Amino acid sequence: MEDLRVKTRDICKIFGISPERSKGQNFLVTEKIYDDIVAAANISKQDEVLEVGPGLGFLTVRLASLAKRVVAVELDDKIFSFLESGLKVSSNKNIEVINQDILLFNPADKFKGDYKIVANLPYNITSRFLRSYLSLYKYGPGLIVLMLQEEVVRRMMAKPGEMNLLAISVQHYAFVEMIRLVKAGNFWPEPEVDSAVVRLSLTKKKYNKNEDKLFFRLVKAGFSAKRKMLKNNLAGGLQIDAKKIETSFLEVGLDLQIRAEGLSLENWYELFAILRQFML
Repeated sequence: MEDLRVKTRDICKIFGISPERSKGQNFLVTEKIYDDIVAAANISKQDEVLEVGPGLGFLTVRLASLAKRVVAVELDDKIFSFLESGLKVSSNKNIEVINQDILLFNPADKFKGDYKIVANLPYNITSRFLRSYLSLYKYGPGLIVLMLQEEVVRRMMAKPGEMNLLAISVQHYAFVEMIRLVKAGNFWPEPEVDSAVVRLSLTKKKYNKNEDKLFFRLVKAGFSAKRKMLKNNLAGGLQIDAKKIETSFLEVGLDLQIRAEGLSLENWYELFAILRQFML
């Protein structure tokens, strides 16, 4: 670990890179974890990979050695300059580095077929990133491997009784697997929390775009007031008569006292099938 830590510090010193906590710039300095991330992505010579936040390129090089092509999107100007200068003297000809905000990046510009995403995401863009890339109907990824805060990964994997809006949003689009925990000491600078590697295997879209928006109107209304019973949240948030809400609960076998965190994803689908006709 120490060799990679020293190398990371030296590169940052030479190129004037000052890692900023506000940007989530905590560099992974453990070789084994890089290897585990690559293994989780199951890269083959036919794969094209979108890497988000390549940092100093340690993961990028590993991905490129196995993949057909790697497109690495880096927002930080100094880190981008370091990566670009390194590529000029590198033998890796299947890497393209782009200086752009991933939330503004259009994958259709670079990928015309299947691709995978591998990312050590800045934690402050997790929700927006997931919302953008999981819900893509064209030019979306087939597999996503992410390094995220451990707490966020556990919330994504929640079961009925502890469900939340993030869990519904992710599980609606993908099968979620935690690959491994990553303690804070594996980064430089060391973050305040532990992390985890998670793999999202995208599933077939259940609804079309318009239906999707309507479905999430229902779910968001359900989670709008955590302490309230679900039936009250839905009646108020969707402006649907309380009797109709209660009837729908009875039809799908839900307790009238249940709160949103108690429903499974399948329960939400069953409710949506009944209530969508009343949603304006």
